[in-house]
Parts: sequence; structure tokens; C-alpha cells
Amino acid sequence: MTTAEGFPRDDSGLVFREAWEAQAFALALALHERGVFAWSEWTATLAEEIRRAQSAGDPDTGETYYRHWLAALERMVVAKGLTTPATLTRYHDAWDAAAHRTPHGKPIELQQDDFAP
Repeated sequence: MTTAEGFPRDDSGLVFREAWEAQAFALALALHERGVFAWSEWTATLAEEIRRAQSAGDPDTGETYYRHWLAALERMVVAKGLTTPATLTRYHDAWDAAAHRTPHGKPIELQQDDFAP
């Protein structure tokens, strides 16, 4: 995929509300470019995640789009054997711990203690 049709843009390029959205977007593109999955496989997984969320009551206002993107990305990396659900949970919990100890406005940085049980 060489263009980002349908994604928010301004005169500078793609626009994301938060840095993690851009990072998730870039990660999906990088994995596709490395041949981890076909773009059609990616879009099918993303569409399934969006349908799943809508069935669960997501109002589909666009504000949760990258949450679906992230859920699809997590499903794809597990399905392709790049990681395990347990590893995803471990890192999720570590980032959560790091976020809770980080003062507002400061960069969140993982430390070894964030991985403690």
C-alpha cells in the first residue's frame, strides 16, 4: 500500500489524534511491507474488528477507529506467530503500570519493574 486513501490528512500529510495511533498505523504498514500479511488479509481482519465492535455497541463515530486498528494488529501478530497473547498481556500490563507512575505530560518509559507480577 503506497497511499493512505481514506485516512485523515492535512497539508502536512496523515493526521492522527494521538501518537500511538500513528505508531500502530506505521507498524501495520511495516509488517505488510515485510510480507508478514497481505493487505487484503489486513483489511478483512480490520473490518471484522470494526463489525465486532459495532455489534457490541460501538457508535462508529470515528473516534475509536484506531482502537479497532490496534485490536486487528494484535490479532494478526498472534495469528502469524510473531507473539503470543500472554506476551501482549504482559506488555499491556507493563505499559499500564508505567503510565500510572508517570506524571501527566511526561513521556511514559518502560522500566524493568513495570514487568513485575
